[in-house]
Amino acid sequence: MDLLLRYPNSSLSSAQDTHSFIDNRQLHVFVRPYAKRRHHKLSVHCCISTRECHETSLRSISVPHNWYNIVADLPKKPPPPLHPKTLRPLVPEDLSPLFPNALIEQEVSQEKFINIPDEILDVYRLWRPTPLIRARRLEKKLQTPARIYYKYEGVSPAGSHKPNTAVPQAWYNAQEGVKNVVTETGAGQWGSALAFASSLFDLNCEVWQVRASYDQKPYRKLMMQTWGAKVHPSPSELTKAGQEILRMDPTSPGSLGIAISEAVEVAARNEDTKYCLGSVLNHVLLHQTIIGEECIKQMEAIGETPDVIIGCTGGGSNFAGLTFPFIREKLGGQINPIIRAVEPAACPSLTQGIYTYDYGDTAGMTPLMKMHTLGHGFIPDPIHAGGLRYHGMAPLISHIFELGFMEALAIPQVECFQGAIQFARSEGLIPAPEPTHAIAAAIREALACKETGEPKVILIAMCGHGHFDLPSYEKYLQGEMVDLSYSDEKVQAALADIPQV
Repeated sequence: MDLLLRYPNSSLSSAQDTHSFIDNRQLHVFVRPYAKRRHHKLSVHCCISTRECHETSLRSISVPHNWYNIVADLPKKPPPPLHPKTLRPLVPEDLSPLFPNALIEQEVSQEKFINIPDEILDVYRLWRPTPLIRARRLEKKLQTPARIYYKYEGVSPAGSHKPNTAVPQAWYNAQEGVKNVVTETGAGQWGSALAFASSLFDLNCEVWQVRASYDQKPYRKLMMQTWGAKVHPSPSELTKAGQEILRMDPTSPGSLGIAISEAVEVAARNEDTKYCLGSVLNHVLLHQTIIGEECIKQMEAIGETPDVIIGCTGGGSNFAGLTFPFIREKLGGQINPIIRAVEPAACPSLTQGIYTYDYGDTAGMTPLMKMHTLGHGFIPDPIHAGGLRYHGMAPLISHIFELGFMEALAIPQVECFQGAIQFARSEGLIPAPEPTHAIAAAIREALACKETGEPKVILIAMCGHGHFDLPSYEKYLQGEMVDLSYSDEKVQAALADIPQV
């Protein structure tokens, strides 16, 4: 249907926000000023699908101006990271070889809100706010009374939530005169996001991509190269960490832990180079909270409150980004949703790992962090959700899990892709392999509502699209995808090498 929508000047913060509102709804739009008025009111013709009209208002909110630091609200503070050699609590100076000072300050901050610099907001407005969409066709397909919403981060230039932290990390490095940044990436979402952000601030970007994903997802590599990044498969012969892994297993598929070791090694030995991380650390999770801050405003705008919030977890940044602001509201007594993390059955750090101090990388170069871990030496099987193949969980998420503010489950990849196909054939969007875990869990919840008749509101963290992951869908559609089970033997061997603290 065709609608004529008028947005008064007060509902949009700028002409740039107006463009963002229109462009990211992916509508056919024609904008013209009122003929007899010279101020900023707009007349907008939009060709809209059969979603309810009030959903068109979801994008009229402004971009939040602060990141939220959940540490300030926790009843018990998280355990400190430890120096890998002395085992004493880490001090900010210990991180200076890897990170710029501003990010170190954010990593250890106790402040509840941290202001987002205007220069970062200007870049965010290229795609933010991102849409909150009700999955009506999926609801109808499942014949459920539940109302399913998803917060979709796939509208960013890189196609995922990762630019939410890549942009500030690149900007803070550039502000301190850094010229070179290095990082790891799994599926390539983080690497492409940092490549994009680096291109905006004239930084040289070098990426170590997990070998399994490097081979499975060649177009992610090309995307990174298009934005000017140099990309290496990991493990590689370029670092001592990579050489050691290849000596033990010349055909190693790699892991995020190995790729982190390689990137950290390069940053540590080059004074003009800093390391950027796409998940796990506090400042990364902090930047992602812009997702949840937006989503709270959007749900308030349509009078909805989530009963269940579901997100996939590897390192946990997208999950934290959506859920932490809602956990704040839960701690304050305003709402009481179930917060559910979903991880791959082949790499179940929350549901099968132990909560202890461990390295964040395979070679043992990072600080020791208290987290749920399968052992830093654990190399997961090459599942298609490459971004979830990490041996540990973000320490802050692990701590919140231990406090009982969230729950977790693991789902095998075949069920996840079954859910992804249902979602794609009803909602039209092809999700990345990672959020298929959240979709599968949401479908389970929606079908349970079908049995009980409960009209629950289910909110999904949809962290990115799967346009560069079609070989994974091909495997599923051809019946060649198999479930790669969790290997207790491999985990026990890896856990035996965890340092005693």
